[in-house]
Amino acid sequence: MPVGLLYQAIFDLSVTMSATQHSSVAVAENATRAVLRQPRLLVRETLAGVVTALALIPEVISFSVIAGVDPKVSLIASVVLCLAMSFLGGRPAMVTAAAGSVALVIGPMVHQHGVQYILPAVVLAGMIQILFGVLGMARLMRFIPTAVMTGFVNALGILIFFAQVPHFWGKSPLIWGLFVLTLLIVLWVPRFIKAIPAPLIAIVLLTVFTVTSGQLLPTVGDEGSMSGGLPGFTQLLVPLNLQTLAIIWPCALSIAFVGLMESLLTARLVDDLTVTPSNKNRESAGLGIANILAGFYGGIAGCAMIGQTIVNVEMGKGRSRVSTVAAGLVLLLLVTGLSEVMAEIPMSVLAGIMVIVAVKTFSWHSIQPATLRKLPITETLVMLMTVAATVSTGNLAIGVVAGVIAMLILPRIVRGKRATTSETALPDREK
Repeated sequence: MPVGLLYQAIFDLSVTMSATQHSSVAVAENATRAVLRQPRLLVRETLAGVVTALALIPEVISFSVIAGVDPKVSLIASVVLCLAMSFLGGRPAMVTAAAGSVALVIGPMVHQHGVQYILPAVVLAGMIQILFGVLGMARLMRFIPTAVMTGFVNALGILIFFAQVPHFWGKSPLIWGLFVLTLLIVLWVPRFIKAIPAPLIAIVLLTVFTVTSGQLLPTVGDEGSMSGGLPGFTQLLVPLNLQTLAIIWPCALSIAFVGLMESLLTARLVDDLTVTPSNKNRESAGLGIANILAGFYGGIAGCAMIGQTIVNVEMGKGRSRVSTVAAGLVLLLLVTGLSEVMAEIPMSVLAGIMVIVAVKTFSWHSIQPATLRKLPITETLVMLMTVAATVSTGNLAIGVVAGVIAMLILPRIVRGKRATTSETALPDREK
């Protein structure tokens, strides 16, 4: 089978590039070889990749708007990220692309200083992630408290939601109508159609409606170029000096930390779903290399995407690197062949999709009364402080650091107050 031979050749090249193999990686490579030898499994993995690629398009375009870059560039960068991590990553079947958490971090720098600083910032972030992987520091991420991780996820959902508000709030009734229709389609269609991602159905139906009806609405094409073909390598347009370093290093450090944390969080989720191990240090180093490659294509950095990974693993039953290779290749085909069509997608439709993403990202279980009653008060406070610090600064990395500091300090304060209360409550035996 020609497709199988192509996958086998690419896979063998990636194995040759890896100097060392851990037990978890060996398990993954054996699983990939098994897929390549069995046509039935190969078809399943390839179809999982097709569905995943379709699910990637609306979110990547929306995140590019948040970051302030052309949608076409983010889509191509996502192709690079997805393919590179298929070979270099430590967690097979995990989908990596231009993600919302990274877009939220890099967006303020782009809006303040310009897109010319993306390349050095992304390359520096990639170098930091490679260093984390080589030194084995990625394993330290598991010590981040659960309350902080919950606060991180909740803050991410809140920031994604508010980033969509300008696309529908205070707009015309038609834009509001498309926004509400998008919400209804994405929420209700999965009850009847499971083979095709509901966001894709919403995009196709509502884009066809706006084009055929001749309505003039803000579209993806208004946010940046969607011309056909592949972009060339991005040239460095800023001087490499201390002034540039002062601009990019806070952003680069945040990209490295936030991207790595979300990737390792997603990897742990896939480990549990598939009952297979992953190599966290390889994931960190591979993500760094993939981000550097994406940066040279002008794209923002990326990390694992929880929603699309769930689509690949749960809906598509993807279990090997073949599924993400297929996703990257299909996404490349769609971007190069249908870019002019994607330019006609209304922004209000994408806003509706991203609002659903924000709602699903938020951990509603964490704020239910039953959950709050079971948890220690310190964990609830840490979660709330992580959310507050993130939303107030707009920086996920700052929020996580604030949450970790709060986790170190608050339990001592609470214990101190309890001790003081106990001493005050003791009866005076001398009376």
